Amino acid sequence: MPPEASAIANNVTQPSFDSIQTLVAADMAAVDGEIQRQLNSPVALINQLGAYIINSGGKRLRPMITVLAASACGYKGTKHQSLAAIIEFIHTATLLHDDVVDESDLRRGKETANNVWGNAASVLVGDFLYSRAFQMMVTLNDMRVMEVLANTTNTIAEGEVLQLLNCGDPDTTEDRYMEVICNKTAKLFEAGTRLGAILTNQPTEREAQLAEYGLQLGMAFQLVDDALDYSSSAEELGKNVGDDLAEGKPTLPLIYAMQEGTPEQRELIRHAIEHSDRGNLNSVLQAVESTGALAYTAHRAEQAVAKAKASLAELPDTLERQALLDLADLSVSRRS
Repeated sequence: MPPEASAIANNVTQPSFDSIQTLVAADMAAVDGEIQRQLNSPVALINQLGAYIINSGGKRLRPMITVLAASACGYKGTKHQSLAAIIEFIHTATLLHDDVVDESDLRRGKETANNVWGNAASVLVGDFLYSRAFQMMVTLNDMRVMEVLANTTNTIAEGEVLQLLNCGDPDTTEDRYMEVICNKTAKLFEAGTRLGAILTNQPTEREAQLAEYGLQLGMAFQLVDDALDYSSSAEELGKNVGDDLAEGKPTLPLIYAMQEGTPEQRELIRHAIEHSDRGNLNSVLQAVESTGALAYTAHRAEQAVAKAKASLAELPDTLERQALLDLADLSVSRRS
């Protein structure tokens, strides 16, 4: 069952992403302005490649939850906009490096930067974005902020290495998979919402609650992303269907399908993972569907969303809190 069908079956009324964008429009315009200013470099290639990936159509979800978390805690300054831009720079750097490692040629419906400018340029501009993010952190003059972002960046790198070790390994367990998506994806979401609490000097318990929201939202987001690789069209997904399989990534739909499938299905999927082979994609898709792997992955995403929403229970009832709740619901109903 696709993620959105599962949500409808549970009678979840889906909110509008447009209404959330309207709520944060002023903040996000300021974030975009900061991103454009900080992208400026005397090196023309950095400007060209950086602008290409930054402006490639992403929803800016990570910076969005950063400004929402700060506002939900009553923050009235502008530092949350700088933090949101930093979060987006770190995210964009990881995308540049990921596409090189994965040898991807399509992201968000466009050619990847490495496919346009080459691997070397993409890696080096990714390095520039990382280093520029840390320059921006220094200007905020807050050691706690730097601690969170430095630890987060290191954890993301560990997650990427763990994923690399899992590639081509059909014996990857669900626990190992969950550790990877926690580190490589969810930790940056967690950092964004934690920083919103730190800006407003929230008590330790409140900071932990907002951090938990971000972590669980990030887990749900990646679970749905991995399910979409086996349930969407390339036009919807913005990348080639089955890319994870072509990269030998044992994501949860494949792990579960191997557990629940017939011996023939298990062998089919094992071979595909071991050889990074998309040649039998249709048969793999059939195995994933027939074993209930997509429904199981959607269920795990919904569990994460429930935890995310529960963590906001004690937050004051504001439009920003409601937007965070709505974003959690939207994370399991998207098609791209």
